[in-house]
Amino acid sequence: MAASTSTSTGTGTDGTALGYEQARDELIEVVRRLEAGGTTLEESLALWERGEELAKVCRLRLDGARARLDAALASEADGGEDGTGDDGEG
Repeated sequence: MAASTSTSTGTGTDGTALGYEQARDELIEVVRRLEAGGTTLEESLALWERGEELAKVCRLRLDGARARLDAALASEADGGEDGTGDDGEG
């Protein structure tokens, strides 16, 4: 049986948290290997499972970035609506 490369979502083989770019790049490699074929059923299943983990990491990272962006835009909108924003008018 193939060894698992991760014990929890978002961690690499050494247990460190993966960033979006790292997860995306590894996911691209997993997909490339699956598309190339030539792996055993067990290896293919392990790759598929890792791909699912990596896709989840990417999705969570993107969701977090979206939340941060939404919060920043909301904060900017709140500051500008009451006339106290630093827009140079006075």
